[in-house]
Amino acid sequence: MSAGARVDAPLLQAINVGKCFGAVVAAAEINVGVTAGERVSLIGSNGAGKTTFVNMITGYLKPDVGQIRFDGRDITALQPRAIVGLGVARSFQIPQLFGELSVLDNLLVAGACHDKRLSFTQRARRDDAIARAATLLQRFGLSEHRERRVIELPGGVRKLLDIAMALTVRPKLLLLDEPTSGVSAEEKFPMMDTIMAALGTERDTTVLFVEHDMDIVARYADRVIAFYSGRIIADDVPHKALGTDDVRRYVTGELLQEAPS
Repeated sequence: MSAGARVDAPLLQAINVGKCFGAVVAAAEINVGVTAGERVSLIGSNGAGKTTFVNMITGYLKPDVGQIRFDGRDITALQPRAIVGLGVARSFQIPQLFGELSVLDNLLVAGACHDKRLSFTQRARRDDAIARAATLLQRFGLSEHRERRVIELPGGVRKLLDIAMALTVRPKLLLLDEPTSGVSAEEKFPMMDTIMAALGTERDTTVLFVEHDMDIVARYADRVIAFYSGRIIADDVPHKALGTDDVRRYVTGELLQEAPS
């Protein structure tokens, strides 16, 4: 790099972030940046700090110390709705859907919740909103389910719908909480193929996804951030991060499974 070259600031940056629940350390000295366009997987055993980190990014939890910056702005003290308005969206491990409504209406409701033009005189079922929803349905392979009620759908389809709903806000950063959990082994790779193909058309969407399946992590992540006891123990490309002794011991358990020589 030349002496005068400019290094772009991270889209997302955590600076010395810490969070405790009583005596339990959920996050400690978290210093990490995520560049626009990256596909980053967050890994770690249950209770390692992954979800705490995601909840602090989205404003559902406030750090005890440190700062979280997004797109050049300090968002540490902002409420979740304000953070969504800046371009951060998330899906959940258990999809947050309206069971009695159709698939199409779920997307329209999600879009209406973030549409600043919406008023008592502006309907959610507008032609442009329906067209946008139809595009998302097509990209996620959900068009055939358009008029079905959500309670009639299998789990994998609900997961895809939840992610499609998150994209109605056209986010710069999308957080996926265990997108393949509860999905059969045969469905996991096709589902992730669908998700990544759909996200590929959102050129400016950066993705952080929490995942326990290391095969999924290795195939779909550009980078892996591993957590243990609230701390980051690895941050690298997948084959390097997954190969470290700390990750093999505390995340995948490979070192514990190896018989002594």
